[in-house]
Formats: sequence, structure tokens, C-alpha cells
Amino acid sequence: MQLTLHETFFAVLGGLVLLFATATLLGGWLQTRAVDAVKLAWIGQLNARIRASWAIVLLFAIAFAVGSGALVLTFAIASFFALREFVALTPTKPSDHWALVLAFYVVIPLQYALVYTGWHGMYAVLIPVYVFLVLPVVMALKQDMERYLDRVAKVQWGLMICVFCVSHAPAIAQLEIAGYEGRSALLLLYFLLVLQLSELLAVIASAAIGRTPLRSDPNKSREGVLLGGVGATLIGTALWWMTPFTWWQAALMSAAIVVAGFMGGLVLASVKRSLGARDWYDGAQLSRGVLDRLDALSFAAPVFFHLTWYFFTD
Repeated sequence: MQLTLHETFFAVLGGLVLLFATATLLGGWLQTRAVDAVKLAWIGQLNARIRASWAIVLLFAIAFAVGSGALVLTFAIASFFALREFVALTPTKPSDHWALVLAFYVVIPLQYALVYTGWHGMYAVLIPVYVFLVLPVVMALKQDMERYLDRVAKVQWGLMICVFCVSHAPAIAQLEIAGYEGRSALLLLYFLLVLQLSELLAVIASAAIGRTPLRSDPNKSREGVLLGGVGATLIGTALWWMTPFTWWQAALMSAAIVVAGFMGGLVLASVKRSLGARDWYDGAQLSRGVLDRLDALSFAAPVFFHLTWYFFTD
């Protein structure tokens, strides 16, 4: 017998609160027991990801209790701050002012308004087609040709990653799937849970058995990423009951989330290091910025959304 939406919500929410509360307490205890700088740094990374995991509980509660409007607004705010971090590290000039005004105060609200209304045909092309054509015109009107192509490309790339790709996450909760009506918020939770667990398990496995650090992220190793991905895929398969998928479909979708998330982290890490930054928030600080927390999601969200939309919606 299938659980009702409310029963599923409270069962999953209770399980997540218990899991993350236990992980938070364990992480705090480990931090007090650390005796050297290497272990302390690793535990700090682990605790940062555990704290980020609480955002899953918050987003899920918002989507269920308040409605999709608050969920869309939450991701719109996240996109705003992520784009701000991206622009802060990329070279811009005073002549780019109106292009940035367009990006922050027109494109972001319009993209998320389209997501909220469920107008898939338009929000799928707004940024990659119309903004792609309009933005360089706005910048060209200022008649500043110094590194024009570089400046246009960086703003457009920031919009694609920070706004277009991220906006597919709340769009998951808007999908209409036959036999799964009114439960798409659970699908968003499933996506976020698999994605976050792949990150968390990769850090733990890298510290436990990692031998070959990744150049893009020294806190992870090849072995840790592989084991973390396998673990997240297995958990995603075990959670097939909260999705419209069968168990083998859940396995494939979980694997797609893990692989796309890894690619997102790899690409964004390469971008920020090419700009001379350790973290998006501030190259001299250890704190993780918004874009650091959204790097995996920026690639995984559109992949998961379109796979689900193409294969499981009418």
C-alpha cells in the first residue's frame, strides 16, 4: 500500500532530521578529538557539508508547508548571490553596468517567474537564446571594445551556470507525472538527497582510504569519489519508493545525478582556479560561498530534470 503524501513527508522528514542530527553531533565530537592540523581540516570540511545538508530539510519543509512559490523564491535568491560571487571574481568594467543590471534585476526574476508558472517552453530558451542575443547588444552599445568578447562570455557563462542551470532544481518540483500528481516536491527532495550524499560520502571515503587526491579538490580522492558515488547510487536505488521510478530506473537516475554532480564540481573548480581563487566567496578565506555549494547542483539539476521530463511526463 502506497503511503499518502503527508505520511511520506513526515516519514522522510523524521528520518532526515535524525540522520543529520546524528551526523552533526558526531562531527562536533570528532572536532574536539582532532589532534593535528590535517585531521582538523578534514573534519572542518566534513562538518561544512553536514551543515549544508540541513538545507535539504529546510527546502523540503518550505516546499511542503508553504508551497512552490517560496521554494522558487529561495532558489532565486541563491542564484542572485551565486551570480554576484561569480561576477566579483571575473573582470568587469564600468561600461558593463547596464548589462549587469539586466542580468541581476531582469533576467533572474523573469527566469524564476517562468519556472513558477511552469512555462517550460519559455524558461528553457530565455537565457540560452534570447538573453544570449540581447546581452552582447547591450554591452556593444557602450562602445567599449576592450576585451569585449571576454567580458560578454563571462557574464553569459555566469548566467547559464548560476541562473539557468540552478533554476532547474525548483522546476523539478513542478513536474506533472501521471500517477505521481502532487508529489513532485518529494522528487526534488530525492534529487537533493542523492546529490548531497554523494558529496558527503566522497569526503568521508577520501579521508578513510583516499590515495590519489583530485587536482580540482584536494579534499577528495579518486577512490573516495568513486566509492561515494557508488554509495549514493545504492541509497538512491533503495529510495525508489518515494519516486515515480522503478528500482532499476532509480538506480540509473541516481547514477546520472552523481556523474553530473561530479562534472559540475570539476568544471566550477577549474573555473575558479583559473581566476586565482580557492573559494568563490573569497580567495583568501576558507569559508565556502553560495556557488561552492551549488557547483554540483548546477550540472545535475538540468540533467535530472530533462531526463525525468522526457521519459516520465506525458
